[in-house]
Amino acid sequence: MAFASFDSKRASAPMAEINMVPLIDVMLVLLVIFIVTAPLLTNAVKLDLPKVSSQVNELKPDKVEFGIDAAGQRYWNGEPLTRAEAVERFKAEGLKALQPEIHLRADQNVAYRAVAETLADASTAGLTRVGFVSEPERH
Repeated sequence: MAFASFDSKRASAPMAEINMVPLIDVMLVLLVIFIVTAPLLTNAVKLDLPKVSSQVNELKPDKVEFGIDAAGQRYWNGEPLTRAEAVERFKAEGLKALQPEIHLRADQNVAYRAVAETLADASTAGLTRVGFVSEPERH
């Protein structure tokens, strides 16, 4: 390696030797990287894992078709019942771990009071999955 000297004849001549310090630094960094990562690539734990073929157990909630006709008569899956009976059934369904979906079908000529009472009864029983069913408009 060339070091600075007090010789004036050689001071103006270009330096013909390669500076090795940066190359050695790069090589040392690469060496450290390989030393750290090499054990991670070679030391794999080989396990004989059990093989299972199971299907996903999807619990789908029941659905209740709750209807109210134009006269205000209530229907639970097509079976006519009174408001008191509907309240009892809502309470029973609200206690289940997997609550059913209530599909509310109300005649367009029914008084809003009957629909509001039904929604209030379902809410009081703890049922939160209530959907309104309607027919699409035909052109």
